[in-house]
Amino acid sequence: AAVVLFTVSFAPVTPSYAQNPSAPRASAATLTLSQPRARALGIAPGLRSAEASAGASEAAVQAARLLPNPTLSVEAENVLGTGRYARFGESETTFSVSMPLELGGKRAARTRVAQSEEATARVGVNATRVDLTLRITQAFIAAVAGERRAKAAEERRDLAAQAERVARLRVGAGKVSPIDEQRASAQRIRADVDAERAQRAAKVAQAVLARLIGATQPLVIVAPWFDDTSTGAEIETQGASLSLAAADAQVAAANARVDAARRARIPDLTVSAGARRLKETNDTAAVLALSVPLPLFNRGNAEVARARAELTKAEADRQAVELEIAENLDTARADVANARASSASANGPELAAAREAARIARIGYAEGKFS
Repeated sequence: AAVVLFTVSFAPVTPSYAQNPSAPRASAATLTLSQPRARALGIAPGLRSAEASAGASEAAVQAARLLPNPTLSVEAENVLGTGRYARFGESETTFSVSMPLELGGKRAARTRVAQSEEATARVGVNATRVDLTLRITQAFIAAVAGERRAKAAEERRDLAAQAERVARLRVGAGKVSPIDEQRASAQRIRADVDAERAQRAAKVAQAVLARLIGATQPLVIVAPWFDDTSTGAEIETQGASLSLAAADAQVAAANARVDAARRARIPDLTVSAGARRLKETNDTAAVLALSVPLPLFNRGNAEVARARAELTKAEADRQAVELEIAENLDTARADVANARASSASANGPELAAAREAARIARIGYAEGKFS
């Protein structure tokens, strides 16, 4: 799946909100968004795993470039027989070295396959880094949002407590029925539960962020951009391009395997050269040999067919990734536009109207004008 990041300006300025600002904590770690990103990239096991895979692929390229090893052979003839050949007295010993000769460009094709797999691993490292950056960004925003929700829940609890006190006074003065006090008490209890739930959610969000970056709690999060709804954030397509790059790398690797399978059908030669010591005359003679396998049963057609099928699959997967990227980008752009419109509305006239309505309701109820 394509990875889409939403970026905004993260310049460190005076924070507009921090958790419990009235009680500063000297031991707390102060974080802006750029700091947890850098810390997480340094300790993430997933990133280390991807980098190790890339290192293994690089070593595989070096191994693919190497020539095949020669074979040293020692042969003894005319031994452990009968009569004069009962032991090793009449033996003839041959020392030889055999060297396989790869024909048809097999080594170059094998190297290209390893290089394409290394390129795929490198793309995987970048994709892992982008995924981790996205996780950290989401965890950071969740922690900030958790703090804001906890603060809002505290304010709602205070308002509910005030409403309960007013209702109790009005009931005591005989202006309203006792049921109003019961209703106010029920609302205050719900507000208490909501506030406790919001506080727990904020702690969980902070714990998730702290675990990702290897930090200790508590954290003081500095996010002045969180309240800036006018920021014209653009959708960054780095994750999408990495998804397409990974698909392209898979296609290139499949093409290289098809070429390697075709070249593997060409038989290799094995050249041997050695020396034989003749026991009877105590002479030494050269021994030369040339061997080639006969492709009678396995001609490599099945391997070529499998490689072509894998290439077809890789090409189809790339087309699917391209379509998915286009769909995800369209959806993301629509989500950004909707979120920006909702944020502007909520922080503009809608918020002002809600505050004024709440103020009038509190005053009117206290004065007995509203139920």
